Amino acid sequence: MVRPKKPRKVSFDPKVTYFKPRSVPLANLEEECLSVEEIEALRIYDLQGKSQTKVAEQMEVSQSTVGRILKEAHKKIVKALINGEAIKIKKD
Repeated sequence: MVRPKKPRKVSFDPKVTYFKPRSVPLANLEEECLSVEEIEALRIYDLQGKSQTKVAEQMEVSQSTVGRILKEAHKKIVKALINGEAIKIKKD
């Protein structure tokens, strides 16, 4: 039986939710989707420069969960940048 997903505390509401390469028509682009939770973890860890432990405390999850969230978010962003894909932030 799969354990239910623990709710993450997110205190950031992104105003811009779509990024795309310049001069490439939207119809020609693949999309990479990031969740609001991934953006929140990136914001606290990369932008504010806090440790994964501090991110975990702020988001009310374990440090290992934050590590997995950050790893997946970084992977998606790098994939989009390298392959010229759009980045969409999903607001659930």
